[in-house]
Amino acid sequence: MTKKYGRRGKLALSDVNLTIPSGRVIGLVGPNGAGKSTLLHLACGLIEPTSGSLTVLGSRPAANASHLARVGFVAQNTPVYGSFTVAEHLKLGTKMNPAWDPALAERRISQVGLNPAQKAGQLSGGQRAQLALTIAAAKRPELLIFDEPAAALDPLARKGFLQNLTEFVLELGASAVLSSHLLGDIEQVCDYLIVLCDSRVQVAGDTRDLLARHARLVAPRGEFDRLPAGIEVISVEHSGAHSSAVVRTDSEPEALHYQAEPVTLEELVLGYMTRAAAVPVARTEAAVWGAQR
Repeated sequence: MTKKYGRRGKLALSDVNLTIPSGRVIGLVGPNGAGKSTLLHLACGLIEPTSGSLTVLGSRPAANASHLARVGFVAQNTPVYGSFTVAEHLKLGTKMNPAWDPALAERRISQVGLNPAQKAGQLSGGQRAQLALTIAAAKRPELLIFDEPAAALDPLARKGFLQNLTEFVLELGASAVLSSHLLGDIEQVCDYLIVLCDSRVQVAGDTRDLLARHARLVAPRGEFDRLPAGIEVISVEHSGAHSSAVVRTDSEPEALHYQAEPVTLEELVLGYMTRAAAVPVARTEAAVWGAQR
């Protein structure tokens, strides 16, 4: 799947081939401009791909009202109506969503301390984010999509938002996709990782499996030019006479015959980001969301 913008065809996503499993909390991470928002907007049906196809929960995104009700979306600016009260937002949710759960909405509003009579325009950024999250979850979707909703929040508000996000996912039994450039957020709540850089997916998989299949090796400079088969160098840094490399391997670190250490999530992500500028990834054709059960 590819997405281009404008008459000149500015590339936003290039040849994405991605199957995202259901029942997971998926972290979509990458630098600004990598294409994260474009991918999520495609998944919500807000825009159409230039080429290729996209399936969400077995159907074309936003194919009909029934499909729309199965997906909840919270955008980066957590949009709410400033002139509406909190209670009026919940009433609007009742009218627009056939599966709306008023008890869930009212309970969550009370738990996060929102005043039903207060206008949304008078709420803090953290409170608006909590309201937007409640509205998205109270429609009882099968898939929740979050486009950097906590990016502008202070640390305390972000912690509360992520905690409630996790609780909603557990209560609803829903899948979730969280886009963020804050690795701490991804590490805290996500069990599946997608690294998107340079408009392409660099790596995707179960977070624990990815960490287990990567290692950081330290060796004399030039030694990584002679690595045995089965070890893929992701990125290399040099310091004096020694080099440090993030590698992908199916072997246990102690079997690599080098000074080997487990990688952190940050080292893994930064390794693929570093490689993205120099090594193009394989080009493919389609994207599927929620296809694996």
